Amino acid sequence: MKAVVFHGIGDIRLDDVKEPRIESPFDAIVRLTASAICGTDLHMVRGTMAGMKPGTILGHEGVGVVEEIGRGVRNLSVGDRVVIPSTIACGVCVYCRAAYYSQCDRANPRGTGTAFFGGPEETGPFQGLQAEWARVPFANVGLVKLPAGVTDEQAILLSDIFPTGYFGAKLAEIRDGDTVVVYGCGPVGQFAIASAKHLGAGRIFAVDTIPTRLAMARSQGAEIIDFNHEDPVAVLRELTGGSGVDRTVDAVGIDAECAESGPAKTSSDEHETFEKEVATVAPETNPQGHNWHPGHAPSQVLRWAVQAAAKGGSLGIVGVYPQAATTFPIGIAMNKNLTVKMGNCNHRKYIPKLLELVESGVIDPTEVLTQTGPLVSAIEAYKAFDRREPGWTKVELRPAA
Repeated sequence: MKAVVFHGIGDIRLDDVKEPRIESPFDAIVRLTASAICGTDLHMVRGTMAGMKPGTILGHEGVGVVEEIGRGVRNLSVGDRVVIPSTIACGVCVYCRAAYYSQCDRANPRGTGTAFFGGPEETGPFQGLQAEWARVPFANVGLVKLPAGVTDEQAILLSDIFPTGYFGAKLAEIRDGDTVVVYGCGPVGQFAIASAKHLGAGRIFAVDTIPTRLAMARSQGAEIIDFNHEDPVAVLRELTGGSGVDRTVDAVGIDAECAESGPAKTSSDEHETFEKEVATVAPETNPQGHNWHPGHAPSQVLRWAVQAAAKGGSLGIVGVYPQAATTFPIGIAMNKNLTVKMGNCNHRKYIPKLLELVESGVIDPTEVLTQTGPLVSAIEAYKAFDRREPGWTKVELRPAA
């Protein structure tokens, strides 16, 4: 079968690989009808997430049809349309029973955190979903059946980014009337904005610098801030009467960039600090990578988030930070009595609820999906997505006919 395969930092290829097979009674084989490229996939390609093994199939978002099931899978049938939660969970261990699916002890017995498809060695590892077929372990828990009224285009966004954006809003403890800021207007940030609205936020600010992403945020009703033209901390304080924002969602993570111009332009001292962070977090990176240049600022969003937060506010972090990242402005956060929550999304917990919102027409997630293409164009799609070309907010891949 065809699959997008990691060969090394900056080197991914569309290869012919062996088709997957049942390895456990709780496995299922799914024929992928849609997969997607996520910002997290770019971490592996750029080298900001270490430990990737050459030969790993990339991708952790998928929708498809069940082709084969193991004898232990009793709630699915061959032919069922399903969405695949991107994090892998057994449903049996103490973490899964507490709905902390992203910390499943059986899926990742290494004890190093989340197991997900197409990730580095410390996450399992498991082959990914940017392929024609995939083996799904613990399929009785790891597959959610789709109603006929939900399309593949809608369902693919339930595999990861919609639940992650919603999870970020829940971590930030958004309630009726709250003033909220979302840093990063990529796909997860857009769903964090949509989720904040759904949870009753009174005002929502959105911080980014990509015009198409800011325009999409504004179309959702957010008040936008371009960090290359304004100092986001100063603007947020001004627009909140000096108090700062109640709730904050970091939907950027380690790939934050320095401000290049305007009042927020990064100082030489800050550049030096950020360069030291890059050397620690990602000593080996793709030399052709778009984002990994001297203007990269791994802890920038964390600094802005804490500085612009109101006293007693809360911060939800769903932007990806690798385990080597160690910088956080703890002193300011502590002295403001901030609540900070973070982590990888427990997708299996939220997908059924969000599926109901989509099926009932409350939220149509396809407004975020901006590019579609066959699997054979995956490599070019990765390049365009990495360059953050206008309009490339989210990318769906379909197997070639």
